[in-house]
Amino acid sequence: MFSQINLKDITSIAIKAGKNVLEIYNKDFKISYKDDNSPLSEADIISNEIIYKELVKFNIPILSEENKTIPYEERKNWEYFWCIDPIDGTKEFINKNGEFTINIALICKDTPVLGVVYAPALDLLYSAKKGEGAFKNGIKLPLQRNDDFYKIVASKSHLNEQTKDFIDNIPTTKQKEFISMGSSLKLCLVASNEADIYPRLAPTMEWDVAAADAIVREVGKMTYDFYTKKPLVYNKENLLNPYFIVE
Repeated sequence: MFSQINLKDITSIAIKAGKNVLEIYNKDFKISYKDDNSPLSEADIISNEIIYKELVKFNIPILSEENKTIPYEERKNWEYFWCIDPIDGTKEFINKNGEFTINIALICKDTPVLGVVYAPALDLLYSAKKGEGAFKNGIKLPLQRNDDFYKIVASKSHLNEQTKDFIDNIPTTKQKEFISMGSSLKLCLVASNEADIYPRLAPTMEWDVAAADAIVREVGKMTYDFYTKKPLVYNKENLLNPYFIVE
């Protein structure tokens, strides 16, 4: 099954969703709120519909932020499933800073093996399939870097005291440089070698990071549990991620 899935087909789905999302992004749009008070825009709904319509053709189960109520008793037997976030960084979308992404991941049991992260407003497309390499806009990752900085990427809206303390205590002889970025682009910056580390000591859900994590792993880096130092696992009974580090 996995060998028959073409990465280009999945990137095409993300690009199609992105095109429709941008049309909404570039005009005034309606915002509603979910039960947890997180914002939901027209773009989330349209992106979700487009991705779903295309992915159901593969006859593989789909788990998404907009479809998270599938019972664990059903999910735990899945060999493969799609894990999608139709728009990661809704706050970035609403604030119109461009740093939002469309995320499509394929998970094998508990491990991401394919990922597409598309930031349509920035024209950035990250993608990877296990064994076939990782790419940024078609360029093979990781990128070469010629600087003497230790680059730390973190969330604009989740820079808490624990994260600041972790950053202050990172052992390095290089000068630290801080990069503030929204959405799953933070993981992608580490995957591409444009940043050295991303500490996430705040809550996230599986669909927030699955696609970018596939890209991180394909370049030989890792997203690991802050406490156990073990790689993140997916399709857990509780879909909340532990605090994690990407490097």
